[in-house]
Amino acid sequence: MAADTEARWKHDGVRVVPGDRLDANTAQTPGMDRKAAINFARVGAQKLWAGTVHIHAGALTGAHHHGALESVIYVVKGRARMRWGERLEFTAEAGPGDFIYVPPWVPHQEINASRTETLECVLVRSDGEAVAVNLDIEPVETPEGVAWVDPTHPAPSTP
Repeated sequence: MAADTEARWKHDGVRVVPGDRLDANTAQTPGMDRKAAINFARVGAQKLWAGTVHIHAGALTGAHHHGALESVIYVVKGRARMRWGERLEFTAEAGPGDFIYVPPWVPHQEINASRTETLECVLVRSDGEAVAVNLDIEPVETPEGVAWVDPTHPAPSTP
């Protein structure tokens, strides 16, 4: 019995996916290069997708949402600008070491804020399905900046 258990965990346990062996055979967007690290096909993941995305200098997506999926973006290198809302009326930026959370159904747009450097990120989604619903939105001319704070760490008050 111990041999059966050992064999099961050996082949169905922890998986390491080397960074130089990511799979580019995934949904692509012009100006972006996505590579899958963790998904059902590669490791049997049932409830998430993880990989990298490189957004070319000055590139941006159209307005879209990811349905019921939650997304987390970790910025490795460069500067990400996110716009969101019914008319993409809100904006915030994130740099290396920052995390971005995109809740389900939120209309948003990802932008590489640099015209000269590639934006490199790690992307994790709460399902292996590549859901992207494009939206026909007329964005506001000047979005409102939103400070990235949470109820535990509110923005400092001004005297």
